[in-house]
Amino acid sequence: MPKKYTEERIKVPRFNEESGFYTTPERSKIMGKIRGKNTKPELAFRKALWATGYRYRIDYKKLIGKPDILLKKYKTAIFIDGEFWHGHDWEERKHKIKANREFWIPKIERNIQRDREVNDGLENLGYTVFRFWESEVKKNLDECVKKVVLHLKSIEK
Repeated sequence: MPKKYTEERIKVPRFNEESGFYTTPERSKIMGKIRGKNTKPELAFRKALWATGYRYRIDYKKLIGKPDILLKKYKTAIFIDGEFWHGHDWEERKHKIKANREFWIPKIERNIQRDREVNDGLENLGYTVFRFWESEVKKNLDECVKKVVLHLKSIEK
């Protein structure tokens, strides 16, 4: 049964040669190496959170959006998003996309839309959602972990 969406769902065209999109073998090889989980910022965040004494689940499939880190006991979900894929500074950056604009702009806008839907869905289930940009975690890991730990300590009391 199709899901009911609160806003009009963005249609993303198929990325294939029949649709007019062409990719070289080199580009395909590069794109194939992009990881969706266990990225360096994610691993660093998990290691730092573990060091504070909190235990968690990773890529928890039973919840909407598969949170990168889930503290089930505290009903807290953490996502560490890549700037390109999740549209960091999107209004500024979308004009800089040169290749395959007809694919990438709807693709990233749909990702942004899906992130909002996931946040709403988790909040409706009573979860607190944290979203950090990869660059934010790389530059200010301690601050990011501190935000989460302060929240968790407020729940414990």
